Amino acid sequence: MGLLVDGQWQDQWYDTKATGGRFVRKESAFRNWITPDGRPGPSGEGGFAAEPGRYHLYVSLACPWAHRALIMRARKGLEGAITLSVVHWRMGKDGWTFEEGPGVIPDTVNGASFLHQVYTAADPLYSGRVTVPVLWDRQRRTIVNNESAEIIRMLDHAFGGAEDHYPEDLRAEIDDLNATVYDRVNNGVYKAGFATTQAAYEDAVRPLFETLDALDRRLAGQRYLMGGRLTEADIRLFTTLVRFDLVYHGHFKCNLRRIADLPALFPYLRDLFQTQGFGETCDFGHMKRHYYESHPGINPTGIVPLGPVQDLTAPHGREALG
Repeated sequence: MGLLVDGQWQDQWYDTKATGGRFVRKESAFRNWITPDGRPGPSGEGGFAAEPGRYHLYVSLACPWAHRALIMRARKGLEGAITLSVVHWRMGKDGWTFEEGPGVIPDTVNGASFLHQVYTAADPLYSGRVTVPVLWDRQRRTIVNNESAEIIRMLDHAFGGAEDHYPEDLRAEIDDLNATVYDRVNNGVYKAGFATTQAAYEDAVRPLFETLDALDRRLAGQRYLMGGRLTEADIRLFTTLVRFDLVYHGHFKCNLRRIADLPALFPYLRDLFQTQGFGETCDFGHMKRHYYESHPGINPTGIVPLGPVQDLTAPHGREALG
């Protein structure tokens, strides 16, 4: 995992010395919004109107942040309106690449071999991490946005469609829960896995499992996080849960419990997996091989475990909670 410095690629891992062994995620750099008529969104500048065929999405099938965008793209039926490129699962000295491999979709828009070339196409002097997802504008030849939380709201609202995953009457509650889940769960697994001191690791793992237990209690009596209605909060939680037992439990040492051990969260995970847009966007091979092959500091042998064996297509019994 490298980064760009004034447009020049450097193979450099996260520096945790200055943070006491703690992993600190940097904010995304590109923050424009696609809107129905091209007016400015909550941040950035205007001029990005919702036009089918204009935008291109760069993702990794391994990455939970990019997976959010894939789910929303599928749920809103935007596969024909927004084209797609998929990077290789292995992230080595060159960062995300378009090396040939099962599931990889090359960059037919910019012709890039490396994702960092897409960033420098937008800003030749860009400095920062090169992350997915990336939403690209063919017309203006630039990156619209590389913040997954904002991309899924654009896809949800800019292009129309009946289903609303961020309804006005639930927005305050969704925002509040999202903030907790992001800090303690979505990013919490990374804070645990990338920690380089015992204290930093424990400071991440304890609130992670406290929050998972609280979510398990919340979901014991309701089908979705907001009750009977599926929202973006469910999408944001799902992409971590579906990777948890597969990767985070072992690779990131988040092993106090498995999701499979939690009486409400595991059926909830199966329920979402069987919902349109969720299961069909999962690639467990990319997920496992990315983490176990891309982090030599954590897994120096590069061996990818065969397990766990998990059937997410089994009956979940949560229909009555709706």
